[in-house]
Amino acid sequence: MLVLSSGTAALLAQQPAAPAAAPPARPDVVAGIPVNYEEDRAAGYTLPDPLVMADGKPVRDAKTWTTKRRPEIIKAFEEQQFGRVPGKPAGLRFDVFDKGTPALNGTAIRKQVTIVFSDKKDSSEGAPKADLAIYLPANARGPVPLLLNIGFTANSATIDDPGLKPGEVWNREKNARIPATVRPQGRLNVAPFLAQGIGVATIYYGDIEPDFAEGFPNGVRKHFLKAGQSQPASDEWGAIAAWGWGLSRAMDYLETDKGVDAKRVAIVGISRLGKTVLWAGARDTRFAMVIASCSGESGAALSRRNYGETVKHMTARFGYQFATNYASYGDRVNELPVDAHMLVASIAPRPLLLQTGDKDYWSDPKGEFLSAVAAGPVYTLLGKEALGTDQMPAAGTPIFHTLGYVMHDGGHGTIPSDWDLFLQFMQKHFQPSGGSH
Repeated sequence: MLVLSSGTAALLAQQPAAPAAAPPARPDVVAGIPVNYEEDRAAGYTLPDPLVMADGKPVRDAKTWTTKRRPEIIKAFEEQQFGRVPGKPAGLRFDVFDKGTPALNGTAIRKQVTIVFSDKKDSSEGAPKADLAIYLPANARGPVPLLLNIGFTANSATIDDPGLKPGEVWNREKNARIPATVRPQGRLNVAPFLAQGIGVATIYYGDIEPDFAEGFPNGVRKHFLKAGQSQPASDEWGAIAAWGWGLSRAMDYLETDKGVDAKRVAIVGISRLGKTVLWAGARDTRFAMVIASCSGESGAALSRRNYGETVKHMTARFGYQFATNYASYGDRVNELPVDAHMLVASIAPRPLLLQTGDKDYWSDPKGEFLSAVAAGPVYTLLGKEALGTDQMPAAGTPIFHTLGYVMHDGGHGTIPSDWDLFLQFMQKHFQPSGGSH
């Protein structure tokens, strides 16, 4: 039987197509590939040690981790899983078409920016563009920390603000952009963040790269093909790396905005966008915090655990999201030079919160927890607080150390109380001034 993979239900909820039926909590076969949910069959794997170099030498200090082992891990993820990306484009341009307008009943100052992705110094004609919407507390007396959200729909359908530029989304059936449909359950409530002195920004992932293989000609990756290429090379970027690259370009703008404390920018994404923020945060250390929701397989959940969705499921159905090299590991996952705990560890010493649902079996919440446990020694080596336990907490019991983990009682995606926890995690580690003056 065919069921939705992690994130597809959330994605389709934001697309203007007929909603799909909710998938069973534990599908037994997906894309013709069996699915395991038995713990005894998921055990018995051996993880690569993040604190042992590829040549077998141990990592005993922060300098060796930072200058040798971490770059080695990032390179392996680039070449074998997510794909290498180009650098900052020489012709990158920011069109600030809303320079600061009072919004949200006077609680915010809204800015809107079109990021023009270009690799040419003299022209950006034909380059993909992405709109970034930014809300800063109206009473801020100086630069504020900010939560940068990468979302499944246009900004105008993400935040309830009639002043936002009307947005469009990709319809995969038509392979065309159509007006974004406002779905109240998908709204991002920025008010609690603003009240605590934290700004919020959002960007639509489809502006960067459409989320279906046929959308490639309309995405940023097509724009950066080398001479003679019709597709990226086997170790070059898939869609997830492209979305993460787009977040880095948003960060390029945020560094120029005097209202934003660019040293305290957190990124958040859900499902496949949870994978995206993990990889963006691993590659780009300018992001001071990562909040990954239900990132699952090929995100924070251990691939070697063989529970729920696997590399084979993922690449069989969503191969365009990864470097094409990744598909070769579908039947030999134990030969991967990396696993999810190393992706988690690569974000150290910065704060990272893994949020999931205790009944999101397909995305393996236990696999995410065990990944964080295995990444703990890196946080400890760098003088930061790891989970501090190898006992999985109950739903609703957060661990808010530098490396954090929390489950809600339920399935895939976020619920309103999760956003309350995201705010608390930011307050704990960013310590904004907060409140009204």
